[in-house]
Formats: sequence, structure tokens, C-alpha cells
Amino acid sequence: MALSFTVSATFPVSPKTLYTAWLSSEEHTAFTGSTARISAKVGGRFAAWDDYITGTTIELVKDKKIVQRWRTTEFPENDPDSLVKIRFAKTAHGATLTLAHSQIPKGQARSYKKGWEDFYFAPMREYFGKPAKE
Repeated sequence: MALSFTVSATFPVSPKTLYTAWLSSEEHTAFTGSTARISAKVGGRFAAWDDYITGTTIELVKDKKIVQRWRTTEFPENDPDSLVKIRFAKTAHGATLTLAHSQIPKGQARSYKKGWEDFYFAPMREYFGKPAKE
């Protein structure tokens, strides 16, 4: 049975800044601290964390939403890709990034939920800064 979860974080930058950085090989590498290669178009392939994560972008709504087919090297070979939907919303002091991760192979959801915080949101707070109190 595939599992899912939603996580979010707020940053003191615009939705456009977050959207653009997520789809930029250079900025994605900079904010995670690990190599990323990203084609910023629908149907484009991406790889992050030195090829630990790979996938395809299937939907883009400029500065608002990114949808990707996503998998790691830990996925069983016959399991389909999971689905990552990232939404960007303006707040009074920046933007909130909300990430919904679904269709995750059994037994892996907990580690990926922690991974988004530890390997994305925490370094992104260092890169973009911490938000002001709302």
C-alpha cells in the first residue's frame, strides 16, 4: 500500500524566488549542499542529492506549483515513481512551501518525511533565512 504525507515551511522570500530556485540546477545545489541537475520544463528530467533522487517534472504553474514523478535509489525496482506536489503561497513575511508526497512505497514514508525536513527545509532556512514571526 502506498503512503502519503504533507509538510510545509515558510521562508522570508517570494514564491517566485522559491519556485525559481527549486528548478535551477545551480540554486538547488546551493540550497541543499549537494549536486542537482534539473531541466526546468514539463517533461524534463531531474536528479538531486548526487543521483539519490531522480524523476520527471509533469506540471508547472509559474511561481505557484511544481508536480514531479519522484523516486530514490531505495525504491524497489518494480515500484512506480511517487508523486511530489509543491505549492508556493505568498505570506505577510515571505512564502510558504507546501509539499505533498504520495504514492510512496510501503515502509518508506517516515524516512522521506524526515528527509524533507533534514535535507531540504533545514538547509533552505540557512540559505534563504528564517522567516519573521507572523
